[in-house]
Amino acid sequence: MSIDLSIIWFVIIVFATLMYIVMDGFDLGIGILFPFTRSPQDRDLMVNSVAPVWDGNETWLVLGGAGLFGAFPLAYAVIIDALTIPLTLMLVGLIFRGVAFEFRFNATPSHRPFWDKAFMCGSILATFCQGIVVGAVINGFEVSGRSYSGGPFSWLTPFTLFCGVGLVVAYALLGATWLVMKSESTLQSTMRKHARGLLIALLAIIAVISLWTPQIHPQIAERWFSLPNLYYLLPVPLLVIAASALIWRHLGREASHAQPFILTLVLVFLGFSGLGISIWPAIIPPSITLWQAAAPEQSQEFMLIGALFIIPVILVYTFWSYYVFRGKVPQDEGYH
Repeated sequence: MSIDLSIIWFVIIVFATLMYIVMDGFDLGIGILFPFTRSPQDRDLMVNSVAPVWDGNETWLVLGGAGLFGAFPLAYAVIIDALTIPLTLMLVGLIFRGVAFEFRFNATPSHRPFWDKAFMCGSILATFCQGIVVGAVINGFEVSGRSYSGGPFSWLTPFTLFCGVGLVVAYALLGATWLVMKSESTLQSTMRKHARGLLIALLAIIAVISLWTPQIHPQIAERWFSLPNLYYLLPVPLLVIAASALIWRHLGREASHAQPFILTLVLVFLGFSGLGISIWPAIIPPSITLWQAAAPEQSQEFMLIGALFIIPVILVYTFWSYYVFRGKVPQDEGYH
């Protein structure tokens, strides 16, 4: 039986993307939560909670982009051409956030507010642009032959902007539940309250997107609501409801620390799964499949050798860094 390398590479890219969303999501969420935290000590504690791991999280973004470039060059070319503006703005946001992360601890007291704003704005901009990219992928791309044929602002629609807002809320919820797990005392209590409000907002956004998407994309409506698909896919929304109820329950329990964050990861995974179900097997929605966009088999084989070596290395050092810096972050310790 032959091995379908396109499927293997699709799984690798999806895995890398999900790992990036999960791991960079909560530290971007911390920047998004900065406007709701005025105390300089609390802000330092928030940043210290991710200081040992934040830069390694973006390794998954690089892996996903490199994998897409090598394994599915047509998809990479179309997506880069179609989404040049939001992707560039995303990188600008990540750069500002990274620079601010390093500079805010060494800045003079008079300059600290500037770097706090840079950290906050960079986090919001990067997240919002990532949400726009997700919305644009759902909407699909105009392709003629093997080239993108749409305009430079075809991605700019009410739906994509709403998806951008939705991802900002989702990352903020990840950040809030992460801080529930990593902090204590007043900051933890504050984040429990913020997380409950963010959970309600996120569920409302999920409901709107779930109703909006089938209205503008009949093929997605058929995928979800035709029989027998409806019976097979019904567990996804039911699990979303169940996970949300458990998050709400654990946020109200003072003894629950890690559970809200873990359950929020489950909620994010379910949302990511819903996206995959909606567009499969297209890698350039609505019509170009992953097999049509794939690189030659020899190229995929060559890249797979490197991936099979580097992915375990990334997983090991990621696990080790999180293991070493596990537990609560004391107020008087951290990044300096």
